[in-house]
Order: sequence, then C-alpha cells, then structure tokens
Amino acid sequence: MKTNYFIIGEITKPQGVRGELKLRPITCDLGRFEDLETVLMKRGETYVPVNITVNRINDDAVFFNMEGINDRDAAERMRGEFLYVDREHAVELDEDSTFLSDLIGLRGLTDDGRDLGKLNDVMQPGGNDVYVFNGPLGEVLVPALKIVVERVDLEEGVMHLVGARLNEVAVFEDSEAIR
Repeated sequence: MKTNYFIIGEITKPQGVRGELKLRPITCDLGRFEDLETVLMKRGETYVPVNITVNRINDDAVFFNMEGINDRDAAERMRGEFLYVDREHAVELDEDSTFLSDLIGLRGLTDDGRDLGKLNDVMQPGGNDVYVFNGPLGEVLVPALKIVVERVDLEEGVMHLVGARLNEVAVFEDSEAIR
C-alpha cells in the first residue's frame, strides 16, 4: 500500500571525532546520495527535515555530516536513527517499476480464483525477488517473474497472478493448494 515516506538508510556509528556519521544504505541506488542535501528524520509521527553534506560513498556505506552534529558524542547519539525521503524526493522509477514498500499489504489473486492472502514480505535473495503471501493457502512464495505477475493494481490493492504459471514456480506451504 502506498506510503509517503521511504527509509533510505540507517546511521550505524560515528566516524572520527568531528561528527561525521556512517550510514548503511537501504536503497538499490547509491547514486541517490550524490546530490542529497536534505533528509527527513522521524520524531514521533512527524518527519523533520535535516540538512546533510555527503562526504563520500562506498559500496556499502555513506559517510556524511549532519547539521548540528559537530563532535563524536553528538554523532554517537544518532546511532540507530533512520533517514527518510518523501515520495516527491524519491528516485524516479521506470514505468513498469514499483517501490517494494508499495507492494506490502497487497492482496494476491490468481486468474483461476485463488486468494493468496496478503503480501507480507519481499525477499531479495539475489536474482529475482520473492513475494511472500500469507492467507487461506498458508505461506506462498512467489518469484517476481513477468510470466507469473500479470499486473499490479496499487489503487485496487491487488496483485493479479497467473494461476497456471504459479503452480509451476511458486512454493506452497500446503501442497494441496496447487490443485
């Protein structure tokens, strides 16, 4: 279901003594940090803008300074905080792409009448993503393949799936469900 805010990283630790922070990115596109100057931090139910300066980007970390964080002690207090962007400042997706967070909560329905229940997780084992549905058929693992996913309707809240293909590639908790 559509969300207005996206987590882009988690502050893991201070880096040095002058307030620099190390961030574990939670995004597929590290390039999104290159020109990033403002992020959001969640305070209660409110998202507060914070100015940052990105210093360098590695394969698995982003090092940056945050306005008002000038020493190691202040940086230490930021450990475990998440950084967000709003939908307006999120990376642009291809026409056929969807943010994973928008998929969570969709109902899985097949063209042969089966209800897979609610999409609770998207696993990313490498290669294809795997959708994890929980519902009347128990847990069902569905590879994110175009031959299986007929279409995604975010407005309707439904992922439409091809039942025959699903039988070939999905993993069903209950083997009776494929009949």
